[in-house]
This record gives sequence, C-alpha cells and structure tokens, in this order.
Amino acid sequence: MTADIEVKPDVSQSNPNEAAEAARKTAKLERKTRILSWAVYCLARVIYTTLRLDHDNMPRYETDGCGCIYVTWHGRSLIPANYLRNRGYWALVSLSRDGELQTKIFKRFGFQIVRGSTGRGGIKGALQMARKVKEGGALAFTPDGPRGPTHKVQLGVILMAQKSGAPIVPVGISCTRRRLFTRSWDSYMIPLPFSRAFWVTGDPIHVPADVDEAGRERYAEIVEVAINRLEREAERRAGHTDYPAEWRTEMPTSES
Repeated sequence: MTADIEVKPDVSQSNPNEAAEAARKTAKLERKTRILSWAVYCLARVIYTTLRLDHDNMPRYETDGCGCIYVTWHGRSLIPANYLRNRGYWALVSLSRDGELQTKIFKRFGFQIVRGSTGRGGIKGALQMARKVKEGGALAFTPDGPRGPTHKVQLGVILMAQKSGAPIVPVGISCTRRRLFTRSWDSYMIPLPFSRAFWVTGDPIHVPADVDEAGRERYAEIVEVAINRLEREAERRAGHTDYPAEWRTEMPTSES
C-alpha cells in the first residue's frame, strides 16, 4: 500500500519575484509622480510670476498666539498656492493616490502636510489639523475639496475651527484672463500669463467651542456665503459680471 503524498507548489521563487515586480512598479510610479509634481510646480510658478496681483494686505491673523484657517474654493487654488508659499503654512491632503501627487506639489511650494480627510465622515484629519492650528499654525484650506461638490463647505473646516479656537478667514479670487476647465468638478481656473489677478479677504469668522451639529451646519452656510460674496467681488473687479446664481451669496431666509 502506498501513501498519497501531497505535492505543494514551491512558492520560494514566485513570492520573491512578485515582490520584486511590485517594488519595480512602486518605484516607477514614484518617479512619475515626482516628475509630474515638478512639472506642475514649474508651470504654476511660471504663470504666477507673470501676473499682476491686487490684494488687500491680508493680515497675518496667526501672529497673535493662535493660528487661523484661510479658505477659498478648490477651483481657485493656483494663486493661493503661490501667494502663500514658503511661509510654513499647513495643508490637509487626502490619503488617496491623487493625494500622493498633491503632497509632492504642496511640499514644493513650501507647505507642511497632514494627510487625512474631512469629508465623507472623516474626522481624524480634521482633529490632527485642529491641533496644529491651535498650536499657532496657519492652514490654507479648500472647504469644498477634494472632490466637491464645488462651492459647498464640508463640515470638516467648521470642526477644525471649533476645536482649535482659530478664526476662519474667507478669501475670494479671480483674474481678468483665464481658462476655466468646466468639465472638471471644480471648474478649475488657470490664469493666462500676464493677466491681472484679484485677492479679496473677508472678515474672520469665529466658531463657538460649544456649537452643536445644527450649529456647525449653520456656520458652514455662513462660510459658504462669505467666500462666494468675496469671489463675486473679485470677479467684478476682474470684469466678469455673470456670477452663477447657484453659488449662493445670501443666507437662506428662515421659515416662520
């Protein structure tokens, strides 16, 4: 009588090969991301250096011991990335694959990075960033990012302001000649070289520490309207008078 002998496949060769192939793919992706981030950074810098930027001497709210949170819409982020570069400001970048590219780009602009999310129920990133701001850091943030909907404030920025005690400082941005990528979710704005750009800063918005969920939603509306009003003013100064009606510039009236 002969015993049945189970022959197991030799994985000693396949596993190292698979690991080596995965490492090669990772290294290749890393190189591509690094090259692309450098290309995006260089293009943004070249465009920005040709612009004439009109701004209203934005105060440094973070100098009085607490930090602050500067906010504008995702589609207008090229100008802030340049204007605020190399100041040691913070940026919150998602944990997605796209976030890897964004991290490298923002680091080239001199931003400090926290990886995390404030959307779709995410809270860890918001709390990490709130600690940085509470320690005196300044955050540059797009409250409708990373995936929209555009011109809608997600509650993460309100939570960060509530937990840190720092003000939210709304900013509106436009320029005279630009390309709007209307097929992207945020209608991303690329200023054309030698355009005139406008930066309009609003009054700081303070979120009380004891605000509840309904209160956070109310403050999200307040911040949304504030940014839209400033953006509409920047658009007016740039000669664009057709500000979209769906981007609210007035608070909704309460029903009696």
